[in-house]
Amino acid sequence: MKFLPVIVALAFSSVSARAAEPAPFLRTHDRILFQGDSITDGGRQRVGNDPNHVMGQDYAYLIAARLGAQFPERQLTFLNRGVSGNTVTDLTARWQRDALDLKPDVISILVGVNDAADVVDNRTKAVTAGQYEQTYDQLIQDTLAALPNVRLVLCEPFVLPVGRVKAGWEKWSAEVTLRRQIVKKLAAKHHVPLVPFQKVFDDACRRAPAEYWIWDGVHPTCAGHQLMADAWLRALNALPPADK
Repeated sequence: MKFLPVIVALAFSSVSARAAEPAPFLRTHDRILFQGDSITDGGRQRVGNDPNHVMGQDYAYLIAARLGAQFPERQLTFLNRGVSGNTVTDLTARWQRDALDLKPDVISILVGVNDAADVVDNRTKAVTAGQYEQTYDQLIQDTLAALPNVRLVLCEPFVLPVGRVKAGWEKWSAEVTLRRQIVKKLAAKHHVPLVPFQKVFDDACRRAPAEYWIWDGVHPTCAGHQLMADAWLRALNALPPADK
C-alpha cells in the first residue's frame, strides 16, 4: 500500500502529459503559413533555399524552430510571407499568390498596426476601422471558400508607448485598440483562435520596461518575439486535436 501514492502519481502524470501534448492542432505534413507586415517579415530573404534566412528573424522563426525540433516525425513545413509596411488592403492584393496558391493547412495572420499608423499620420491611403473590418472579414471568407479545410489563426495587433508611439500615445492606442477589437470580433465570428498579443506585452511590462520588449513601440526585440512565439503556442495548444 505504501507504493500506491507513487503509482497514482505516475498514472496521473501520464494522463496529464497526454492531455497537455504540445501542438495537438498540427497534423503530419502540415504547411504552416505566417502572414502579415514587418513584424512577421522579420527581414526574411525572398529568394534562396536557406531555411534560416527565408523564415526571417522573428516569432515565426522561433515557432518553426520549436515545433520542428519537437516533432520531426510530423514533417512540418513552415512558410513566411510577411511583407514590411503591409496593411490589410495590401494583404488582400497579394493574397492569391502569397497565401491561397501555397495551399497551406494553417494560416496565421497578424495585420493592423500599419492600418492604425496610416490614420495616426493622416496618410491619404488611410482606411477607417470599419473598412479594415470589412476588408479583413472578406479576406477570411474568401480564404475559407478557397481552402475549406484550412485552419486560421488571428493575431492581435499591438503597440507599447515607446519612441514616436509614446509621443502620440493617445491616438496610437485608440486606433490600435479599435483594430484589436475587430480582430477579436472576427475570430469569434469565424470560430478561429485568437492570440492576445497586446495583453502579453502589457503583462510583460510589469517585469521590465516597455523598451525591453518593443524597441520602437511597434517592432519587438528578441525578447519580445520570444513572448510572441510562446503566446502563439499557448493559444493553439488550447485547441482540440486536428482531425487526422
